[in-house]
Amino acid sequence: MARYGMALDYKNCINCKACETACKEENGILRGADKHRIWVGVSELEGQYPFLDIVSNTFYPSQCQHCEDAPCEDVCPTQATYTDENGVVRVDSDKCILCSYCMEACPYDARYVDDRTMTVDKCNFCSETRIARGETTTACQNTCPTKVRIFGDLDDPNSEISEVLRTREHFSLKSHLGTNPKLFYLT
Repeated sequence: MARYGMALDYKNCINCKACETACKEENGILRGADKHRIWVGVSELEGQYPFLDIVSNTFYPSQCQHCEDAPCEDVCPTQATYTDENGVVRVDSDKCILCSYCMEACPYDARYVDDRTMTVDKCNFCSETRIARGETTTACQNTCPTKVRIFGDLDDPNSEISEVLRTREHFSLKSHLGTNPKLFYLT
């Protein structure tokens, strides 16, 4: 089996929202819905007043970090949140009782209530759609015009993501928490 992860070359993000739209289309989520599965955040200013000679927007795509030590999984009383054989943190909607413990435990604010199923949901790296069909990319990676996202098997030394993580500096969000995210931000 694979151990999936994603690297984000976030400085290439132009905030076009193609990733968000593709994700919503792939997963049957209403297009107007805000911050579901994946989203692009904005950090607006750089510099110090009154010397704002460098003013820019930095866009940072985000989603479930697919932690190896997932706090959301630890608190789920029904084991609805689990890690599958590919290292993807998933939600079994048949077991979810909407207690929202996982939402509270997630330090990345990556979970939401799906109004269609009345269960908690999150990014699953397209496991139920594209990966199940044998495809090797996620919808968000496939549609990105600036190639921000690199998805693949972290255990395959020849995969694009493994090569990128070997050759480029990167960081994970909130690494001090010890969750060991499988989402990496390239510097």
